[in-house]
Amino acid sequence: MNQLLIITFLASLLLSACGTAEFECVDPLGCVLLEGDSPITLAAALTLSGPDSPYGIDALRGVELAITDHGAVYGHEVNLITADDMCSDEGGAAAALELLANPSIIGVVGTTCSSGTTSAARILSEAGLVLISPSSTAASLTNPFNHQPGFLRTIYNDKNQAQLVADFAFNALGALTMAGIHDGTPYSKELVESACEVFEQLGGECLTVEQIVSGEDVLPALKRIASRSPEALYYPLYTTDGVAVTKDASAAGLLNVALISSDGLLSSDFITQAGRDSDGMYISGPSVLDIDPAFFEAYRARYKEEPIAVYAAQAYDATRILLNAIESAGIQVGSRLYIPRAALRRALFATRNYEGLSGNITCSESGDCAAPNIVIYQVNPPNFTPIYYP
Repeated sequence: MNQLLIITFLASLLLSACGTAEFECVDPLGCVLLEGDSPITLAAALTLSGPDSPYGIDALRGVELAITDHGAVYGHEVNLITADDMCSDEGGAAAALELLANPSIIGVVGTTCSSGTTSAARILSEAGLVLISPSSTAASLTNPFNHQPGFLRTIYNDKNQAQLVADFAFNALGALTMAGIHDGTPYSKELVESACEVFEQLGGECLTVEQIVSGEDVLPALKRIASRSPEALYYPLYTTDGVAVTKDASAAGLLNVALISSDGLLSSDFITQAGRDSDGMYISGPSVLDIDPAFFEAYRARYKEEPIAVYAAQAYDATRILLNAIESAGIQVGSRLYIPRAALRRALFATRNYEGLSGNITCSESGDCAAPNIVIYQVNPPNFTPIYYP
């Protein structure tokens, strides 16, 4: 090796040691570059205002607790920014576009509601980002035919929730007839349709299904349902409409009818607003039976109150698998950290047997990562009491 080659070789080693080595990002979705001590930036797109905000705020707290517990990534502190998805298709789109204005965001936890996720998952996936929902359960979101490539969730698929609701109504309550109400959103409509399908497969009859317009008077729909005399009424709605149905059911003539809803009403705000009219009704939702009590202790210590909904554990798990994937996909070159976006996706979808707070996390090709840990709660104001689970 001649003297010039030796000098060139030694200079290249010196440049590498000084952290100025070149790195070419060949990831098809690009790379996020962090230099020096700049933070890892994550985002949470959740419902933070309006009647359904307890679900988003509860999940946000899970994200914050996970960031605290996980600590720095490659020596970089983790920074969190938020956007309000407003539990709607339009809100999900607006939140996604707002976050895209910040190119340093590596991944997003959200959205809260399936309607918001439908638009946000498309926008963020097309931009190369990942979106992990702790609470969007609509089956269509992980249907292989329309699944967005950057979307995953740490909450169960509503196919499992519909199965449990129908089984509970038919086998536990002994109901032979059922009626349904939905608001046309993916979460509500798909749940009612799936539950009715399973209920009829079990031997029951779904007498009628009514679609309401959110925020409008529900009494006419309830009276039409009462005229069919169902033994059970299933209405997986969000807070405003769920409270209205619960409070107006008796006035419509639905007496001695089992009232059943799902996790869209599983918050302290629902009981506060529905009052004694909710007493004794049934609500399906994520199980809290096996969650480590230490998590709830940390939640109470930080936020000075009991959990206000049931998605903090799922949001915690979503954040932890995202941070784990960043550690797996990251490439440290001197003082620079590169996060290749396609590699990050691959690392997330490769998650296997991660023991999360909410249960085992193993991600499928279409983004379903959670075990179907679902129970039926009975409302005993001010509490939800687990009474039925597989």
